[in-house]
Formats: sequence, structure tokens, C-alpha cells
Amino acid sequence: MSTGVTPEGRVSGDVAVAELLERAAAGSQDAWNEIVRRYERLVWSVARAHRLDAADAADAVQTTWLRLVEHLGAIHEPDRLGAWLATTARRESLRLAGRRRREQGQGDDDELATIADDAVDVEASLLATERDATLLRALRRLDDRCQRLLRVLSASPPPRYDAVAEAFGMPIGSIGPTRGRCLQRLRGALTELGWSS
Repeated sequence: MSTGVTPEGRVSGDVAVAELLERAAAGSQDAWNEIVRRYERLVWSVARAHRLDAADAADAVQTTWLRLVEHLGAIHEPDRLGAWLATTARRESLRLAGRRRREQGQGDDDELATIADDAVDVEASLLATERDATLLRALRRLDDRCQRLLRVLSASPPPRYDAVAEAFGMPIGSIGPTRGRCLQRLRGALTELGWSS
């Protein structure tokens, strides 16, 4: 398995979130850059979902990253970093939206509730995208045969085992056990990437 560090000491995209957080807390700029690279779209999307103007959205994003710096050593579930960042960005966005409304004399609670509901939908979608990206990175760590087998067996509708056996040149009775071993390897790869079920 790759260590996620290039020969020059730079952090690559394969490093688990827990390791990135640990390195960033120890002062690694490369680890911090990788965290920002992985999650900046999520943070910006949450801020934009609250219909903030450009300056307020930038403030919400900047404050979210500041909160992460303040809490780098206190993130107890690294695999939930995306959710933590989304929640923090949502809170900062709602705080800024509320402040802006107070400054403008508009205290429309219905509009604020609608924005909050929209943000929850966006958050769920972004977290699903993040989950899918992590799953794909883990799948790519498997050998070609496991990757192909898992993709074929997860198709909808699922293929018949006799067709799978013929396509893979294996006995029907070995498909299930092989699938089980491939899933076990996939779980291991997900764990290495900081995922927990």
C-alpha cells in the first residue's frame, strides 16, 4: 500500500483523513493543503446554498477553515470531517445571514427556515458525493479482478450467477466466496482512507 507521501515529502491524495489531520496539527502545510483541496467545494457549496452575497460567503468559508484550525486536535471522528465542516459552514452561514437581515431590518423567519431546509438538502447531497468519492478511491485500491467483480455484481438489476461465472471463467460456487473476499479487501481499503461504518 502507498504511504500517501511522495519522495519529496509531499502528501498525496491517498492519505487517510485521520493522518492528514494529525499532520496538519503538527504543522504540515502539505497536509493542510490536501484537507482544503478535498473539502473546499463542500464548504463553498454549503455557504452558497444560504444565498449569501459573495463577501459573506467568503467570510463563512474563511471562518469555517479558522474553526477547523482551532479544533484540529479535537476532531475525534476523522471520517466525519466532511460532516463537521458542512455543519460548521452551515452555522457560520446562518449566523452571517441573520446578521445581514438584522442590519437590513429584515427578520423574515420563514425565509431563514427555507434557506436552512435548502442547506440540509445540499449538505446531504454533498456528503453523498464525498462518500461516493471515498468509495471509488477505495475500490481503485483493489486488484482488477475484484474491481470488475464488485462492479458487475452491484449492477441493477443484478446479473445471473451463471452469466458472471462465464464472464469471469470461474465456477458458480466460487462467486459468492470471491465476492466476500473482495468486499473484505474493500472494507480494509475504506478503513485505510479513514472511513468507518
